[in-house]
Amino acid sequence: MQKLTLLFIFCFSGYLLQAQNQDEATIKKIFDQELTNGKSYQMLEYLATKIGARLSGSPGAAAAVDWTRHTMLDFADSVWLQPVKVPHWVRGAQEIGKVTNSRKRGTIDMSICALGGSVGTGAAGVTANVVEVKNFDELKQLGQRNIQGKIVFFNRPMDATKINTFTAYSGAVDQRASGPSEAAKYGAVGAIIRSMGSTLEDYPHTGGLRYAPNIPQIPAVAISTKDAELLSRLLKEERDLQFYFETHCQTFPDAPSFNVIGEIKGSLHPEEIIVVSGHLDSWDLSQGAHDDGAGCVQAMEVIRLFKAIGYKPLRTIRAVMYMNEENGLRGGIEYAKQSELKKEKHLAAMESDRGGFTPRGFTMSAPENVVAKVKAWKPLLEPFGLTDFDQQGGGADIGPLANQNVPLFGFLPDSQRYFNYHHTKEDTFDKVNQRELEFGAAAMAALTYLIDQHGL
Repeated sequence: MQKLTLLFIFCFSGYLLQAQNQDEATIKKIFDQELTNGKSYQMLEYLATKIGARLSGSPGAAAAVDWTRHTMLDFADSVWLQPVKVPHWVRGAQEIGKVTNSRKRGTIDMSICALGGSVGTGAAGVTANVVEVKNFDELKQLGQRNIQGKIVFFNRPMDATKINTFTAYSGAVDQRASGPSEAAKYGAVGAIIRSMGSTLEDYPHTGGLRYAPNIPQIPAVAISTKDAELLSRLLKEERDLQFYFETHCQTFPDAPSFNVIGEIKGSLHPEEIIVVSGHLDSWDLSQGAHDDGAGCVQAMEVIRLFKAIGYKPLRTIRAVMYMNEENGLRGGIEYAKQSELKKEKHLAAMESDRGGFTPRGFTMSAPENVVAKVKAWKPLLEPFGLTDFDQQGGGADIGPLANQNVPLFGFLPDSQRYFNYHHTKEDTFDKVNQRELEFGAAAMAALTYLIDQHGL
């Protein structure tokens, strides 16, 4: 009996070693292929520079859908469009913002842009005195007596002491999302929101707001971080300062659009689906290169890479390009709804929506046993700089799949530069480093391979 036990241990150990060697060889093959013959950077160049801005409901979004479908036909087993109705908001003519009555400096132009989903001012614009607050508690303390008929200026910066810039963003973004409605409760006629940027810049960051029901909708703009600092200084010197801003944005009826889906069928468990994904829409100010063109081409590249190295997955690998993450999440919600109706079985879902920067690891929103299994793969991934597997989270578009008990994974690149470009005119193709982008695509493919081979 003892000899049989020893023989079993010896054979099993040999099997594990062989499997580990195979995993190491395949992962290296993935990285070698991407770093020498990858197509993610080439695909991003076309998406960002030839198509450009892709706000939901726009001609750019429609062109991106068509390009993505045709591109994936070259390497996916099947490609299809999933219909989804999306918000249709249009920025309109160039916004104007300025201080109008500074006794010391006269009229001062300010760098602003309308927040996504905001109502416009029209040609008359809005002129009023400005009240500066840092948070909603200060707003409440001031009350209607001090706010009625004025513009509320929310000036809470992202916390520079937070190493994770996404944590800093989360700590400041409520003023953009809910600030206009909170200000309107007390009779404000407009809202100015400090841009969600991690450095001092002279260009504003747009982003979505959410109007609360049964509260007047007031126009709202973002102001660059540099001009937010200037406006704050001026208000300390001149309390009766007036601000003028003019916007021409409009919201139209929901528009038809699509999620774009491509997949390669699994050879052993085709009914089990592993999703890799990004969101195809972007804000209208720029090319949307980091947010989220990078994530889209990385997800597409996962299935292209598997075909390129001759890897036949055991499970179905599905690349999903969601529409409308930026101002509605309609694509992610619709995908999860259709998945539930079809009773599809998703083994895992992965999203890349943090830019095309140097990979650090993956976030996870999954049961403890799944987290433990993935962390056991760290020795296979650490040689490629993937060391951080401790943060929670998945992604906005794959979030609705959590209701179906699907483990969620978020691609985790270095975050220090992301909020220099996020939702701004600066989010352009030239800001993306080819090697960093390709490393990210290979990292996603490597984790997808391990999930496919070993399950969760």
